[in-house]
Amino acid sequence: MRRFRIAVPEADLADLRRRLADTRWPDELPGVGWSRGAPADYVRDLAEHWRTRYDWRATEAELNRHPQFLTEIDGATVHLMHVRSPEPDATPLLLTHGWPGSVAEFLDVIGPLTDPRAHGGDPADAFHLVIPSIPGYGFSRPLTQTGWDVPRIANAWAELMRRLGYDRYVAQGGDAGSVISLALGAMHPDHVLGVHVNMLMTFPSGDPAEMAALDAVELERLGALGRFDQELSGYMKVQATRPQTLAYALTDSPVGQLAWIVERFRDWTDSTDTPEDAVSRDRILDTVSIYWLTGTAGSSAQFYYEGAEAVRRAAAGEPGPPVPVPVGVAVFPKDIFLPVRRFAERDIHTITRWTEFDRGGHFAALEQPERLVGDIRAFARSLA
Repeated sequence: MRRFRIAVPEADLADLRRRLADTRWPDELPGVGWSRGAPADYVRDLAEHWRTRYDWRATEAELNRHPQFLTEIDGATVHLMHVRSPEPDATPLLLTHGWPGSVAEFLDVIGPLTDPRAHGGDPADAFHLVIPSIPGYGFSRPLTQTGWDVPRIANAWAELMRRLGYDRYVAQGGDAGSVISLALGAMHPDHVLGVHVNMLMTFPSGDPAEMAALDAVELERLGALGRFDQELSGYMKVQATRPQTLAYALTDSPVGQLAWIVERFRDWTDSTDTPEDAVSRDRILDTVSIYWLTGTAGSSAQFYYEGAEAVRRAAAGEPGPPVPVPVGVAVFPKDIFLPVRRFAERDIHTITRWTEFDRGGHFAALEQPERLVGDIRAFARSLA
């Protein structure tokens, strides 16, 4: 394991600004807003902010304030932040991002989680944080092998925690991080104290009696899953089938990469007009910049290709492997998936905490950091 600091060459930032200035913009039909994708006026304005006002060096310095490392696991280079708490008896906590996420989405929760005493909390709630980049994402690059599916990543995380000297720890994640964390708990229950997720996909089993028992709220959530499949899942279907073809466009055009990601922030956050209703534009650009500057649009999309069959099985009602450790679920109302609790408890028999929040969406650490931190703390306390 070797120390690492982010140091993007100035030439790469100059190239980004040049490409933004030279963007070849598409036509747009009048009056369609966001209904057919990210609107041109919005993307133009955000691209100009990225080119002239956004400060990557400030984000780079913010990331570099935390100890970072690279290590080789199972043929992959894994990047991680490892932030130890000043409290010696802190609980190890493994945080895993998803797509289109990165380690940067956790910047606002690192302080409260590692040093609650300094943030008005109880020092007994402190955590030692391990925040890796999924292989193929961000600074965990390049991918040199196929087969980096959820079980392989979960095994890599178990090895990572072993190398860091953590025998027992809590796993937490949203999006892909949720699936990876649950797999880690299923595969390594002797080392995982519990799993906390802020996204949980639940599907009907196909039993008519199960469907007949659903109430109005549950039916609404099931309907939202149908809308995702019909309208909002285009990105997933492309990445799950032709990630390499997509990579050419997103690796060559920063505006293409920007639009591909910012549309997810618009669709998945607790926003009404633009994504900045929920997440500041600079925080959005932190994540977009990491994908652009590391050239990982294509390699991160490989995760969807590797997991396509598992998603098909889950959608067909096939339960995943049992998770024998305690599981906590935080539900934010504007998330892309809203779980049906009876489906969740049918498949995961160890759910010990279920919290329904009144605000927030998919990117909980960015949108509602205080609520997420509070729920993680409460879940960890229940494991004592």
